[in-house]
Amino acid sequence: MSLVPFVERESATGIVRDQLDLIHAAFGTVPAMFRAVANSPAALTSMWAAFGAFGGGALGSALSEQIAVAVANRNSCEYCLAAHTALGRKAGVSPAALRAAQTGDSDDPRTAALLGFALKLVEERGQVTPADVQALRDEGWSDEHIVEVIGQVALNLFTNYINIALAVPVDFPTVGLRQADGASAR
Repeated sequence: MSLVPFVERESATGIVRDQLDLIHAAFGTVPAMFRAVANSPAALTSMWAAFGAFGGGALGSALSEQIAVAVANRNSCEYCLAAHTALGRKAGVSPAALRAAQTGDSDDPRTAALLGFALKLVEERGQVTPADVQALRDEGWSDEHIVEVIGQVALNLFTNYINIALAVPVDFPTVGLRQADGASAR
């Protein structure tokens, strides 16, 4: 049970109703996370705007979902792992690639480098080195991509923390957490 009440779209007013209407139009429903976040109009507006901005970003939806899956798995956020796995499949990412992304892996070395960088950002709380950034450039990633992945990690940390801290129930098909060695987490 969520630790905050869910705001229902039908009873919401003002900016919250406007945002929930947009979310409903995008998903065909309003997922539980958004109904929890709707307790703060500022947080809801910020989150939805960030999703929209990154949706048209340089990394593209498939890679963005792989980043989200990696971050969610690292933070043991079952809600975000389930949601972004479903969204990743919708974006054309194979189940095997999404499973690999959970631990920062990919058959593509460029993607693996970017996912590894995203996980290092999480693990080291942003304390990456100039060599870490250069390694991405050496793989062909531009400064735009590098800044965008940092922004996406930050957004995913926000959503992970919302769902974990507020015990938002998962309303997407569940996905098992993974440890880096391939064993199931927990």
